[in-house]
Amino acid sequence: MNGSSFCIKGHFVDTPVLGKVRLRTNHILVIEDGKIKDIVESKNFDTSSRKNLIDYTTNPNTNEIQFIFPGFVDTHCHAPQFPNIGIFGNTTLLDWLNKYTFPLEHELTFNMDKAELVYKNAINRTLSNGTTTIAYYATIGKRSTELLAKLCLKMGQRAFVGKVCMDVNAPEYYSETHSECIQDNKDLIVSIRDMNRKYHKDKFVEPIITPRFAPVVSKETMKCLGDLSALHDVPIQTHLSETFNEIDLVMKTFPECDNYTDVYNRYGLLTNKTVLAHCIHLSEEEASLINEKKAGVSHCPVSNSSITSGECRVRWLLEKGINVSLGTDMSGGYSPSILKTARQGLLVSRHVAMKTSDEVGDKDKLSTNEVLYLATKGGAEVLNLEDKIGTFDIGKAFDAQLIHLGNNTNVDLFEWQVPSENVDNEDVFMDKWQDVIDKWVFLGDDRETRHVWVDGLRVK
Repeated sequence: MNGSSFCIKGHFVDTPVLGKVRLRTNHILVIEDGKIKDIVESKNFDTSSRKNLIDYTTNPNTNEIQFIFPGFVDTHCHAPQFPNIGIFGNTTLLDWLNKYTFPLEHELTFNMDKAELVYKNAINRTLSNGTTTIAYYATIGKRSTELLAKLCLKMGQRAFVGKVCMDVNAPEYYSETHSECIQDNKDLIVSIRDMNRKYHKDKFVEPIITPRFAPVVSKETMKCLGDLSALHDVPIQTHLSETFNEIDLVMKTFPECDNYTDVYNRYGLLTNKTVLAHCIHLSEEEASLINEKKAGVSHCPVSNSSITSGECRVRWLLEKGINVSLGTDMSGGYSPSILKTARQGLLVSRHVAMKTSDEVGDKDKLSTNEVLYLATKGGAEVLNLEDKIGTFDIGKAFDAQLIHLGNNTNVDLFEWQVPSENVDNEDVFMDKWQDVIDKWVFLGDDRETRHVWVDGLRVK
């Protein structure tokens, strides 16, 4: 699979800096072999020599507007749980796992036909929602994990794919031995990398070490997984500090450790390539340790609310110097959409703010521009892909989505709300663009995502 070569004319919006939108209207991106080769104003571009120029600008006199935004990055998603989205009843984390999650994952570990059906739907749905890069948890099965990686490559979604590791304190029907876990991970590192080379010249789909969470992984296995990660330069993903019951279980299981985060640190799983999902109830000491090790956080606000886990203090994490991204956490999260996740992240930050004084609370609130940063460049940073994706810069892959607002979408615009470059006042022009972006964040869904490209190839 090789990226395409073409040129796109349009309005390009991205967030290279936390809280700030970069707007380049009526520009042309030159894409060669899937990468951004040049970015120029259309008035300075010779279109006569370009037969493969696609124009995505819109008539400024209508109540419609289109812009191109970077592809979303989902740093925490359970692909086999896709059929269960929206199903959690009145459960909280630990009983939810036993009632809904483990039985479904067990079935998809062995039933490859059903696994293929579920995985294809999960990939298609996330791509349709603009997610061009994703970190997937598969099942404990090697074949099921290889299948997910192969489908990501075939369907064109940039991904990290990991086999879930569970060798203790797991249901008898859904568990593995230490030796099975380590050997399967060794095999998957080789097979996924070999598979990637056959389909793609770059690192497109990569393996990721995936201990589910500390209570279901033995100390011996955690140590070996940490060693594998270091030896083969493979990233790590796991859960951390999602619920109080989970934290209590961890401390009973690992009494020798200072706190939950210390468990991963002691056994070699806390590194600058570790993605930590949730991180809701961290102590000051834990946040300092995460920052010291340069691990990243996947904020999962939809899931955290759905299964009553808590409210993550994102501003607090950011001020500690910790990289933060967004994760749908299907199926704890009920939506495959990172845009909806960004929206909920913004709202949860307001609930965090409500619990503090006005002066401090205002600081806790996240803006639309900030959650869009977490959804794109923030995700790229957490996955150590900031040199490849997340913004529209020369040399990066063209991972993007075309957003169309106005007629026949869920985002109504009136003519006077559509930004026009004929306006003399630049502040008014920028304010209108900000209003358009805000409306998209609060009202948008997959209906506004007209096209999606990954590495220059259109996948929607």
